[in-house]
Amino acid sequence: MHNHDHHDHDHDHDHDHTPITETDEPLTEARVLEQALRELLDEKGVITAAQIARQIDIQDSKTPALGAKVVAKAWTDPQFKQRLLKDPLKAINEDFGLQISTPLELVVLENTADVHNVVVCTLCSCYPRMLLGIPPAWYKSTDYRSRVVVEPRAVLKEFGVELSEQMQVRVSDSTADIRYLVLPMRPPGTENMTLDELEALVTRDTMIGTAVPVLE
Repeated sequence: MHNHDHHDHDHDHDHDHTPITETDEPLTEARVLEQALRELLDEKGVITAAQIARQIDIQDSKTPALGAKVVAKAWTDPQFKQRLLKDPLKAINEDFGLQISTPLELVVLENTADVHNVVVCTLCSCYPRMLLGIPPAWYKSTDYRSRVVVEPRAVLKEFGVELSEQMQVRVSDSTADIRYLVLPMRPPGTENMTLDELEALVTRDTMIGTAVPVLE
């Protein structure tokens, strides 16, 4: 696991930070190569443009709803939570009647009263799409990818998350083989809420670690 623990930071916070924004990235070499490979596969008859379009539609149709269901169940079912932390995909497939199959390893990071987890992919935008859908633009931005590793508290503050100095901030860097999902803390005062009500508190950002669930 690639993670970085942050406690106290000596970064100069007197200067203003430009907030993380959802700006379009310029056309990169990787995107040019991807487009060229897609056209070559189509030309050779390996896969058609229509098949590629269907797969893109399937990916784009995925939302954070499944991730929210997983978190809500973990909040209310201690046995499921234990299995989720040990073997996430197996627990999710068994309890939700799914057949998610992937060579990638999924790791669930539990937030506690002492540790707050936040996820990044410093090289690109690796992300648990099977649970969260497509990543937000800011997650792919150079600004977020470069800054959250070195000054996570400042970045989280820009997202509206202010943590005490006693709270350990753990930054986990996704790789080509590993995807991370944050299991946020259940908010106090939700003891009598239904699963549907709990799911509504879980957003995409809470499962990345750039937000925390709160009661409206």
